[in-house]
Amino acid sequence: MRLEQLQSFLSVAETGSFQQAARKCGVTQSTISRQVQGLEEELGLPLFHRTAQAKLTIGGERFWPYARKICQTWDSAKEELASLLMGKQPELCVAAIHSVCSSYLPPVLQKFCYAYPEVQLRVTSLGSDRALKVLKDGLVDIAIIMNNRSFTASAELLVDILYQEPIEVLMASNHPLTQYSQVPWHELTRYPQVVFKDGYGMQRLVQEKFTQAGAKLNAVLELNTLDGFRGVIRQGELIALLPYSALLEARTDPTLAVRGLAPLPFANSKPLIASSTPSMLIPADGDTTWTREVVIVTTPDRMQIPPIAYFWQLVHESLPDQLDGSINSLNPETPLSK
Repeated sequence: MRLEQLQSFLSVAETGSFQQAARKCGVTQSTISRQVQGLEEELGLPLFHRTAQAKLTIGGERFWPYARKICQTWDSAKEELASLLMGKQPELCVAAIHSVCSSYLPPVLQKFCYAYPEVQLRVTSLGSDRALKVLKDGLVDIAIIMNNRSFTASAELLVDILYQEPIEVLMASNHPLTQYSQVPWHELTRYPQVVFKDGYGMQRLVQEKFTQAGAKLNAVLELNTLDGFRGVIRQGELIALLPYSALLEARTDPTLAVRGLAPLPFANSKPLIASSTPSMLIPADGDTTWTREVVIVTTPDRMQIPPIAYFWQLVHESLPDQLDGSINSLNPETPLSK
C-alpha cells in the first residue's frame, strides 16, 4: 500500500468522480484508476461502485476513515518536520560542565534568547560523562564537556575544540602553599584534597596525573559544585586542583588563593605510554603544563536544525571574546580579558 493510492482513493470518494479526482490531483484519469485498482487488489474487495457516479461500496465506507486518518497523520508529520527545518522547535536543551555554565555561557544564552524568543532554552549543569550520555540518549541537543577522545571519537558525534586551559591549585588565603607562585608536586602531595565526584572528567584527570607521577592522591572529600569547592577550601587545610575557568570567582575572593602548578617530574625523560585520557597534553619528554581541553558536541543531524546550528555558532563566536591569549597560551598569570 502506497500513500498515493490512499490519496487517489480519498479524492474519488470526495468528488464522486474518477475524472474530477484526476483533475484535483493533477494527474491523468488512468493514473487515478490504476492507483485505486491496485489498492482494491491489495485489500481484496472493491471500494467503489463503477456507475455514472463513483459511490463507495460497503468496504469503501469502512476503509474511508482509516485512509483519511493515515493521510492526515502524514500531512501532520510533514508539517512538523517543515517547521523543524524552519527553526520552529519548542525547546533547545544543552548540557554543560559547571565551569562553562558559570563563566562563559551566560552571554551566549542571552544572545540566543534574543534571536529565538519562541524557543524554550533549557540548560543543565552536568559532569562531562553524564552530559555526553544524555546527548547520546537524545535528551539534550548540545553538550559542552571536558574532552576525552576515548568517549568522543565516534562517527555519530560532531566534536569541535573550544579551548584549552591550565589546571591550577585552589587554597585558602592563609594556606602554607601560598608561598609558592607555582606549587611543586612534592608539596602538593602533602595536603588532603577535595575532588569532583566519580563520573566527572576532572576527577579522572587528577587521579591519572598523580598515578603517572607515582604519587598518592589523598582525596578526602568529593563534591560536584564550584560553590561547594570554594566553601570547603575556605576553611583551611584542604586544597583542590581545578581548571582556570572554574577559578574566576576565586581570584577575586580575599579568603581564597590560586596558584599555578610546577612542571610534573617523571622518573625519567622517556616517552610515556599513551594515556587513557587523551585530553591530557603530555609531551614526549614527560614534563610540562597540565591542561584540559573543552569541546562542544552534538550529532550531525541536529546541525540541520537552525536554532541548534545558531547556538553552536554563538558558542564559537562568543567564547573567543571572553578568552584572551592566557588560556590558549596556557599562561595562568595573565587575567581574562574584559
